[in-house]
Amino acid sequence: MAEEEQNLVEICDEDGNVTQCEVYDIVEYNDKTYALLYPLDEENEEEPELIVFEYVEEGDECYFQNIDDQEEFDAVCDYIQSLDFEDEEDIIDEE
Repeated sequence: MAEEEQNLVEICDEDGNVTQCEVYDIVEYNDKTYALLYPLDEENEEEPELIVFEYVEEGDECYFQNIDDQEEFDAVCDYIQSLDFEDEEDIIDEE
C-alpha cells in the first residue's frame, strides 16, 4: 500500500483545478524523461487519457513540466503510442 501511495501525485491546471493522478510510467526519449500520468477520476471511462509531462530532476527535487513545443509533444506522443504497454492502447492528452 505504501508503494502505491508513492505513485500518486496531484497536478494543478491553469484554472487551479487539482487532479489526482497515478504515475503510469516514466519513459526516456531523445535524452529527456517524460512522465505518463493516469487521472484517477477517469478510472471508469471506456477510453481513459494519459497526461504527458516532461519529468525534470534537479538535485533532490523533481517536478513535472508542460511540453510547450508542439513538435516535441507530437514526437513524444508518437513514441509513446509505439510502445507496447500491457494495458489497452491509451489516448494521449496534453494537460
